[in-house]
Parts: sequence; structure tokens; C-alpha cells
Amino acid sequence: METLALAGRLLVATPLLGDPPFFRTVIAVLEHGPGSGALGVVLNRPTTLPVADVIPLGQDLFSPPAVVFDGGPVSPETAIAVGLPAPGAAGIEGSAPVSRPSAPPYVTVDLDADGDLLAREIGRLRVFSGYAGWAAGQLEAEVVEGAWYVVDSLPDDVFAVEPETLWRRVLRRQGWPLAAVATCPADPTLN
Repeated sequence: METLALAGRLLVATPLLGDPPFFRTVIAVLEHGPGSGALGVVLNRPTTLPVADVIPLGQDLFSPPAVVFDGGPVSPETAIAVGLPAPGAAGIEGSAPVSRPSAPPYVTVDLDADGDLLAREIGRLRVFSGYAGWAAGQLEAEVVEGAWYVVDSLPDDVFAVEPETLWRRVLRRQGWPLAAVATCPADPTLN
């Protein structure tokens, strides 16, 4: 099987993936290695919990909607912050680049960093509770089986203001035939 480079890309659940934790999800892949597996966060599952209630960094630091997002079923007590550096940012100690050169320059952000430094260096920030994880080779097998579409990400995807519509919007911009999937009913047998 061909090795897929997935870090910095999006996984979009196909209509075949009816598993409740992943039904119609869009996942940003944060880490991927052929021998180490993959880790990502679900981008379109906002909760109602204001992020300022759990992370005391100031509400205006977080991208709207400023709530904690359900990042996935693994370790829901773990917070993962994903940021987009501000133009000209020098970098923050403890942050790690996510993407490959052709993708938006996402970074994972250490939430213990100084809030003033984060405000200067990070242009956008979102916090996820939990993550989606795959063992070595598992995600590649799911892609081959048709559970996921792998597409390029845009800077606004991780920080979507209307995350509930992200699945359809990402599919629509792919062109034929994926754009047609965006109109698929929740139960494909009703089509």
C-alpha cells in the first residue's frame, strides 16, 4: 500500500462511515507516521462549554465560537489546542508544527504558555477535548476501505465560525464527484 502523508490534511467521513463518533465529521490530522499511527481532532463538534470556563487565558484569544470542541473519543479529559501563528510570529516555546509545507501552518499550542505571549504570537486558537487516534496502519486501511476522503485543508477549516456546516462546505469545494456527496441524505438508502 502506498504511504499516505496525512499530517496537515483533512479526513472527511464518507457516507459509509455511520459510526456515531465519526458520522459526518471533518478531522484535522495533527500527527501521522507510517510506523506510529495517527492523531487528529474533530473540527465540527462544538460543545456548549465556554473555553474561558476551563482555560483562563481570556475569551478574546479564542476563535469564535469560543467553546471547547469535542475533539474525539480518545482521552476526553485531554485538552489539545491548535493555533495558527499570527503574521510575522517568532514562535512559542512548547508549540509544535503540524502541517507539511503546502498546508496551512497549524501548530499545537502549549496552554501553559504565557497568555500575553499567546496573544502576540497566535492569530487564531481553538481548544479540543479529546482526540481521534489510530494505530499504525489502521487509518491507511480505513482510507482504502472507503471510510474517509483525504483532502487538503484551508486555514479557515480548523477555525470555522459555523462548524456545523463544515462537512458539507469541505465536500462542495472538492469538485465532482465529491461535491455531489455534500447533498447525500443522512441515511443514504433514502436517496
